Amino acid sequence: MLTLRKEPPNRDVARENREWKLDRQRWKQARDIERGYRIKWGYVAIAYLVEFMVIGASLIGAWLFADYYSDGDNRAFYFMLLAPLVYAAVELCRVPLGILARTQRSWFVKCLAIIGIIFAAGVTTKSVSQLGEMMFHPRLMDAAKAKTALKDAQNDRASIDTRIAAADARVTQYTNELEQIEKRAAENSSQLAGLPAQRCERISGTNSKGRAYSNLKCVADPRVATLNAAVTKAGADRGAVTKDLEAARQARAQLDRGAADRKVADTEQAFRNAVNRSQLHSFTAMVYGVDPIEVTDAQVHAFLRIFVFVPALCAAFASTILALSAVSVRRTFMDEDDLGADVNTEATPYLIDHLTGALKEHPELLQPRQPVPQPAAAVIPIDRRQPPVTQSNNPASGVGATA
Repeated sequence: MLTLRKEPPNRDVARENREWKLDRQRWKQARDIERGYRIKWGYVAIAYLVEFMVIGASLIGAWLFADYYSDGDNRAFYFMLLAPLVYAAVELCRVPLGILARTQRSWFVKCLAIIGIIFAAGVTTKSVSQLGEMMFHPRLMDAAKAKTALKDAQNDRASIDTRIAAADARVTQYTNELEQIEKRAAENSSQLAGLPAQRCERISGTNSKGRAYSNLKCVADPRVATLNAAVTKAGADRGAVTKDLEAARQARAQLDRGAADRKVADTEQAFRNAVNRSQLHSFTAMVYGVDPIEVTDAQVHAFLRIFVFVPALCAAFASTILALSAVSVRRTFMDEDDLGADVNTEATPYLIDHLTGALKEHPELLQPRQPVPQPAAAVIPIDRRQPPVTQSNNPASGVGATA
């Protein structure tokens, strides 16, 4: 099996690459020194990544919000998406504004950039707070519905005694009416039975034509018709009252205190389950030290403001602070007037005399330095060592030797 031997690297190429890299670093450093600041683009990239994540989540949340609340109206759906698009464009300005606030030399421009950062952070706070509210909204709605059902069940149980008493009163009333009707019907029947029978007489005679006739004439008691009408009316009233009594008894049978208690227990368990699924109720109960089902709506919404607006503010300023920290500012030669290095014009002659006297005492400072001979670069030994410096090799030492 043939194996390819890796050739050693070319030292000249490696030296040229190293020199090119160092030269590029020197150029960048000189450019940063001339500009007076340096930008760490890695941190800026992270800040933009955070910004794009916030913008993407805001747009997705706005899309879902518009789809849920537009009720199928396409025009309303697109109307609800216009403002989030503008908000996303404003949010994209925060990182460049943060860099401008650090790199601009004019304090007026710095103040404008800071004001722009605050405005853009306000827009981001609104978008992120809406996302936070949408995160807690389904669980809060389930808990609210369960709480409403529990209140209705408790109200039904609280009024069960009154309704039972009213139903019993109706049953008693219809029962008494039925008894009175039965009693009246019985009295009318007994009176009707006590009346004498009708009397019948034979009537005979001759009519106008001279013919003889003979008929049987019966005469009834006049009270019979009245008593028959009373008995008929009592039968009709008995049927109506019997129907009302049956309905009242059925309504009374549906009023069961045990059923009301069981309904309250079931709705309370459903409310507790809904509250346990709501993180906001759990955190609120943990802060206030109460049972989750005992927290009030005011406490939940007060804690909701903390859980929504505080993270929104943090998300709004996080990428901006990272962009601000990605710029390193230093003083340059353009700021030398601010370093306290100004020389009074009246002291200039004394300074020139002092420098002239120093040069007269040490004339060797005026002599040009000889370049240090460099060794040949043909071969670089691995264990290369720096030769010791002697007085003969040091061009500056010759002045002291001659002296």
